[in-house]
Amino acid sequence: MFGIVAVAVTCLCHVQASFGSPTVKAPTVQLDRGTFTGVNTGNVSRFLGIPYAKPPVGNLRFQRPVAHPSYHGHYNATAFGPSCIQQNTAIEVPYNVSPTALQVIDGFFGTNTTNPPINDGEDCLTVNVIKPAGIPAHTKLPVAVWIYGGGFEGGASNDPSEDGGAIVQRSLDLGHPLIYVSLNYRLSALGFLPGKEVKEAKVGNLGLRDQREALRWVQKYIAAFGGDPKKVTIWGLSAGAISVALQMVTNGGHNEGLFRAGFMQSGSPVPVGSITALQPVYDAFVANAGCSHSHDTLQCLREVPVAKIRAAINASPSIFSYDSLVLAWGPGADGDFLKDDPQQLVLQGSVSSVPFVTGDCDDEGTLFSLSNANITTDAEVESYLSEFYIRNLPNPSAIEKLLKLYPSDPTQGSPFDTGLQDAITPQFKRLAAIQGDIVFQAPRRFFLEQRSHKQPTWSYLYKRGKNNTVLGAYHGTDIQSVYHGADLGDYFIRFVTTLNPNGKTGIPWPKYTTSSPQLLTLLDGSTPLVITNDTYRAAGFKYLTQLSLEDPF
Repeated sequence: MFGIVAVAVTCLCHVQASFGSPTVKAPTVQLDRGTFTGVNTGNVSRFLGIPYAKPPVGNLRFQRPVAHPSYHGHYNATAFGPSCIQQNTAIEVPYNVSPTALQVIDGFFGTNTTNPPINDGEDCLTVNVIKPAGIPAHTKLPVAVWIYGGGFEGGASNDPSEDGGAIVQRSLDLGHPLIYVSLNYRLSALGFLPGKEVKEAKVGNLGLRDQREALRWVQKYIAAFGGDPKKVTIWGLSAGAISVALQMVTNGGHNEGLFRAGFMQSGSPVPVGSITALQPVYDAFVANAGCSHSHDTLQCLREVPVAKIRAAINASPSIFSYDSLVLAWGPGADGDFLKDDPQQLVLQGSVSSVPFVTGDCDDEGTLFSLSNANITTDAEVESYLSEFYIRNLPNPSAIEKLLKLYPSDPTQGSPFDTGLQDAITPQFKRLAAIQGDIVFQAPRRFFLEQRSHKQPTWSYLYKRGKNNTVLGAYHGTDIQSVYHGADLGDYFIRFVTTLNPNGKTGIPWPKYTTSSPQLLTLLDGSTPLVITNDTYRAAGFKYLTQLSLEDPF
């Protein structure tokens, strides 16, 4: 034991010493017959913008990813590649929202503004590898593969707030060195086009297929960087966490040896139905792209200029529209990559039997309920739920029971545990509670209840930032505790490297079991970490899960 620690310290000192010299050469790595030149930053080497698949352009648009051919020649790997095409996102502020709500929304996002994408394009299927500098190829370090979030509409592997170098440096500080890989995948219509035409062509869930292809790339090439292909953990936030879960449930649960563990932040197997149920989305996209009169609309979509594709994407609802978390573009059962509703796949046992961590923020739904702030009455809440979440159940008492479990009383809504505060409309906190629970919290508990007795599992609840006006401990606020924090990040690094999050820092984090469903709970104040029981809103979660299984959205 002490010998291993001593070796790790010696290697780290060697790396640090090597960067004290101004004559250190830029790092290189040989892949096939190609030489990739990266860049050093402190104790970290970065190889950026490496293509893992052929550009999905021309006739490869709306096709499954094709692995990149063997590399030849010299490649400059010192800069990130373009992001995949982003959907422009605007907050649709209701006309009658209160002045206080307007001020809050404008402060966080800008009222009715659009943030244009920067340096995005179709030729975007690249990976980035960030590793401890100076390690030899035979080191065989564990690997963390990051899958970004963004509602399957936005996001990129070059987000400066998600700096893999900070993770690698912290792993060195802990004596648990790892390699960080991030990947791009196609988004919105280019990655998640629904419809019967898509199902028949077997080109559904292309963004998830991109991720799978990138994981195959890791298996083939990560050893050249000093990584161990047998020690890969897939990890993501939000849409990225949902992606991790869906990579676990696809292919009958057989993961092809692509990963040995999963780490999910605000995302689990979601209750989504067939992609054919979203035929109106496909038809509208085809019309907006000018392909309605074609006898082969998919082929027409492959041939139109990318500007038309971009415009048709931006004409669709976004995650911050009135539709909110019922996405126009997102994963769905396509009969091939996802043969069924993901929650049904879990019930069928189609789950990769690997250790996993899954956690949520306390107020997952607040961020996504700002655009619904014109909903102010019980009747309007009922109408909204029946339009988007509970569409196919003939019994009207289904929604009545749900509204009893999630009353309009703001002291029971989200942000939770804030009393009468943040009730910007009579229904905001109620709708935020329902939306956060049906998409994030209830699916997490369902996944754990179904799998914790079959594989090692841990779970957490992030309750920091409860003083954030209106939003509380809102969706995504836990990510910086991994990238730049010393508590959840340390647990994450140890999980990637040892398959056990526990170690010298933090408090003991017990495994999650159905008989003892315990959560690592992260708090503000002088006691930042405690263990709590995952029993809150039990009746609500149980009923939401029942509804989701009967009527996935």
